[in-house]
Amino acid sequence: MRTRKSPLKISRLILASASPRRAALLSQIGLTFEVRPSDIVEPPLNMHTASQVTQKLALLKATDIAQHFDEAIIIGADTLVSLEGKLLGKPTDDADAFEMLTHLSGTCHEIVTGVALVDAGTGRETVWAETTQVYFRELHSTEIDAYILSGEASDMAGAYGIQGRGAAFVRRIEGCYFSAVGLPLASLVEHLSNFQFFNC
Repeated sequence: MRTRKSPLKISRLILASASPRRAALLSQIGLTFEVRPSDIVEPPLNMHTASQVTQKLALLKATDIAQHFDEAIIIGADTLVSLEGKLLGKPTDDADAFEMLTHLSGTCHEIVTGVALVDAGTGRETVWAETTQVYFRELHSTEIDAYILSGEASDMAGAYGIQGRGAAFVRRIEGCYFSAVGLPLASLVEHLSNFQFFNC
């Protein structure tokens, strides 16, 4: 059994995600980190809210990677789109993407990002979620088709990326833009400081 360590300043940061968007956000604020994507099998999303699901998945990803390190802070994250309580993950194919974007057209929906931090040395963990309200304009079927052909929809929750070409669909947002992209940076930095994290 691994011995628990007393709280010390920790400088090693691990991102348990293959998302290039999350990696770009961490680099944007000057953090040094390593990428170790988790390959957990995600459980069904039914019967839970977006906040519950994203927090659960974020923690599963972070704890999965934490077991491979003796001293590091692990970041796990998961993002979903929620429309009137229905959860939208990544589309399974182009037809699914078209259906998602058709339903999102002209709506106000939510992008929810759950984040988990796990101290691999002590086992300490914290989990939270942030919600961003996104207002879409009405979309024409031809532009939905063109967007899907761009390839951007296939790897995005809700079949669009607010930081990419999907930005043209958005009239306005309420909440954290960075959370909608994949990581709520301000709250992440606040929680990292509570973990005695030091990185330069």
